[in-house]
Amino acid sequence: MMSNSIQLSERDQLSKSQMNVLRKQGQVPAVVYGTDVGSISVTVSEKDILSTLKRNPRAILHAAIPQNGNKPVLIQNVQRDPLSNKIVHVDFYQLNMNISMDSKVTIHFSGEPVGVKEGGILQVELYEVQVRCMPDKLLSAFEVDISGLGIGDHLLVSDLSFHEGIEVLSDATAMLVKISHAHAEEPVVVPA
Repeated sequence: MMSNSIQLSERDQLSKSQMNVLRKQGQVPAVVYGTDVGSISVTVSEKDILSTLKRNPRAILHAAIPQNGNKPVLIQNVQRDPLSNKIVHVDFYQLNMNISMDSKVTIHFSGEPVGVKEGGILQVELYEVQVRCMPDKLLSAFEVDISGLGIGDHLLVSDLSFHEGIEVLSDATAMLVKISHAHAEEPVVVPA
């Protein structure tokens, strides 16, 4: 589903210093690529992209692409400055709504496991799984209730039950979460 729209502006090839000026003006250099549009250099408002990433980083966006009209796109990659964590570049992938796509779905764990209440330790191994589906079936997140897990229990990728039309590509034997026994710490003996 197209959850929101985003405005992209045409961008010429710019030098590094010109790109930095753009960023200071609140615009992020970006590129849109896909079968219908090829590869187009654009800019996007930093405010708009931050808002989208906060709401749903895997949302299908209705993008106004210069000289190509409105097209469905997905945020494919976000590059950030390692020191400031500010966004420096965004890659958008233009979707064909009639062809299945591969993507990642975030797993949200809900509920407090019985095993944790009994003194066990919750260990999350995977926070997302790779799936294949039609773009309109793509989930931003999948909620999994783990309140029934006891000490020694675990949940595998194969235990997930997505709705029809979503094929899980991640290894079925990969562990998502487990409840481990809490190990009592041995007393430290300090020599006298």
